[in-house]
Amino acid sequence: MAAMGRRKKDSDQAGPGAGEENEPNNRKRALIFCILAMPALIGFYALVLYWSNPRTPGEELRIDEFATLLRQGRIQETKILETDSRMIGNYDGGEYWVAYSADNETIFARLTSALEDAGVPYSVQQQPLKNLVTPVSLLLPALIVINGLFILFLALGRGGDGFTAFGKTRGKRAESGDAKITFSDVAGLDEAMEELVEVRDYLASPDRFSAMGASVPKGILLTGPPGCGKTLLARGLAGESDVPFFSISGSDFVEIFVGVGAARIRDFFKVAKAAAPCIVFIDELDAVGRGRSTHSMGGTDEREATLNQLLVEMDGFESGSGVVVLAATNRPDILDSALMRPGRFDRRVAIERPDVNGREAILGIHTRGKPTADNVDTSQVAKRTAGFSGADLANVVNEAALLAARRGATVIEQHHFTEAIERLMVGPERKSRILSPQDRHRIAYHEAGHAVVATSLPGTDRVGKLSIVARGHAGGFTWWINDGDQLSVTRSQLLDRIAALMGGRAAEELATGEMSSGAMSDLDSAMLLAQRMVTEFGMSARLGPFSVKPLQNAAMKEGMLAQGFSERIASEIDREVQDVLTEAADRARDVLVSQRSVLDAVAQALMETETLEGEVLDALLLPVTKPGATPAQVGI
Repeated sequence: MAAMGRRKKDSDQAGPGAGEENEPNNRKRALIFCILAMPALIGFYALVLYWSNPRTPGEELRIDEFATLLRQGRIQETKILETDSRMIGNYDGGEYWVAYSADNETIFARLTSALEDAGVPYSVQQQPLKNLVTPVSLLLPALIVINGLFILFLALGRGGDGFTAFGKTRGKRAESGDAKITFSDVAGLDEAMEELVEVRDYLASPDRFSAMGASVPKGILLTGPPGCGKTLLARGLAGESDVPFFSISGSDFVEIFVGVGAARIRDFFKVAKAAAPCIVFIDELDAVGRGRSTHSMGGTDEREATLNQLLVEMDGFESGSGVVVLAATNRPDILDSALMRPGRFDRRVAIERPDVNGREAILGIHTRGKPTADNVDTSQVAKRTAGFSGADLANVVNEAALLAARRGATVIEQHHFTEAIERLMVGPERKSRILSPQDRHRIAYHEAGHAVVATSLPGTDRVGKLSIVARGHAGGFTWWINDGDQLSVTRSQLLDRIAALMGGRAAEELATGEMSSGAMSDLDSAMLLAQRMVTEFGMSARLGPFSVKPLQNAAMKEGMLAQGFSERIASEIDREVQDVLTEAADRARDVLVSQRSVLDAVAQALMETETLEGEVLDALLLPVTKPGATPAQVGI
């Protein structure tokens, strides 16, 4: 008995593992059985069709011929085959058979009446086996189709899920220690990292928080521009946490078939609750959490059903404890309000582009393990990359490494980083593009105009480099260097920046007497700044402190587009923007006229050397005088 008990206990302990190991074998055996059954079903169906086809000996007679023979008394006997719809028998010429339509009762009645009038004996032969042909001929094709679907799902279905594979979750599970990225690989996101460290510590030692009556947030939403490290933070939490970590994309829940998205949500949280305490990460939450509208049709109903199921799973009657939901999106403005309330996402962590210290720390991580020269100063690279995200900085380091390898260098030097930044901001050099003397003269004055106007006005950034070497789609470029990160800009600074953008166009007009299409990108940038000043920043004398951005949230909730302002306001905006641009162009022209000697010197040096930077450029721009601060109300 003891031995039997031990064997039973051992089998119970090995049961789940053995079942999981046998599952692929069972799937393989089922696939082989379905494949072997397919030719058998097809063969049996062909045999049934062959057997159901009527086969009778003798000569075929038409109905009129059969009626004539009856009148002549030449028919000796007749037998009616019920299922085959035929009459067979003998006449003075041998055996015969006549086909008639079983659906036409008139013909059948006329034939039987003719037999009775002629006094020919006849009988009806029943065919019970052939009565099964019709249901079998309908059943066998259905079985063949079903068997083919089983073969398809067994061969291509995920893990043998078969028909239920559509409703199964596509989430990936990472056990403790599986992830290769930890918080030590994340930089520039110290505040956001503290929020996630708290979740990690709570799941590792919940008693310490429970003693204070604290509970971990049910949901944490990471928001910010693309490439700033939202997914990287989640991967770092997966590497740091001692609990199972599930990750999935919001688009994995979306499906064209009705009910599939909600089924995947249920299955995903069912698996997560079984492994609680755990962390689930939903990337690109806006794919499934977009706000609901009152005008839902077609596929929108399926998306809203998926969202409703997500709302229930996160905070409903059956919501379980121990599951922390971590989500990331760069479109928090379009998420449904029910999804954003406390109890579902209790905490929102805003992740912005890193500042200069954050960029330097990120560069330090990406240059780790790469052969860099001793003269590489990551702080200078960080200052030159204002506004870059973490993904952009990773691209800068990788591009610098590619440049060093392409040119046969053994280490990555400072100039490789500088050129990598230029390539990413403007484009690669087009040295094969040969400029005509007229274009060379015009582009040199264009870039020199930017530099002189920017140096003259106090609200602009410092000019770090000028070049007339074509890069990307640009014939030349002016590189402004930010002295530091700014959280906000004043109205006078924006007006100075717009004037600096107009400096190239004004310099071309002064030097050549006419304008060219080369200032197209400058006009686009200047117009965008002017529009934002008037419509978003409230820097307008006519409109005052009034924001006229389109009503995006209201439009989505109502399922329609909304401009957010009247035609009169739109006309005022156009007049304001036009006034700002015109005044900026006049200011740029006035500066260049007063500094014409410096403009000519910079343009001449640029035509000779093609590139100006560093001390040489600073010396050329040193004579530029600053007229003073921008007036409080210019052109408005």
